Amino acid sequence: MGARAESARRPGRPGAGTPAVPDEQSILQRGLEAFAELGYDHASARELARRLGVSHNFINDRYGSKADFWRAVVDFAMGGQLARMPEVDPSVDDAERLRLLITGFYRTAVDSPLVGRLFVEEMNRDTERLDYLYEHYIAPTLQTFMPSIERLVAAGRMAPVPMDVLFFAVVPPVSGMVEVPLARRLGRPAPESPQQLTATAETLAALVVNGLLAAGPVKRS
Repeated sequence: MGARAESARRPGRPGAGTPAVPDEQSILQRGLEAFAELGYDHASARELARRLGVSHNFINDRYGSKADFWRAVVDFAMGGQLARMPEVDPSVDDAERLRLLITGFYRTAVDSPLVGRLFVEEMNRDTERLDYLYEHYIAPTLQTFMPSIERLVAAGRMAPVPMDVLFFAVVPPVSGMVEVPLARRLGRPAPESPQQLTATAETLAALVVNGLLAAGPVKRS
């Protein structure tokens, strides 16, 4: 009877004498570290299991597949980052609102540099994973900027900018917040205080917004 009960354990539950399965947050954080460091293709099921400290079939038992685990990791990481985005008073001037939104985006990136690495890896691949990132995170994030941008364009304070140009004008500068080793070589002091990080985010945001507001008509060849 005892042997039969033992064999009926739920998938992913450790047996007697085996290490306890890490808590969910630890599992997802270690998954984020693995995908950011290795990339999706090189993060094999065996390597993921080793880094998570679980059995080789744990991911399939708990999440269904490596792809489903990747989505769970992304939702965990991006959900936390978006939750830290500041609420901006909708009554402020649209240029100032845009600056505050972009500053908040850059500032929250400091706490999640691994997310930036994962995004860089996936943005260069035409996959279902990129579709997932675009549908659930990239497009919704851009939409937070769009009402202010549309009003600035309508008021003649900003030239119309194609969406792809807008994205690459706003998002890649976030590397200035997360590529710390390079920033050190470029003269950034170490360690940085929270006040210095906020000042860096504000400077980046001001450069981006001022550039958008100063833009002339954008021509496409």
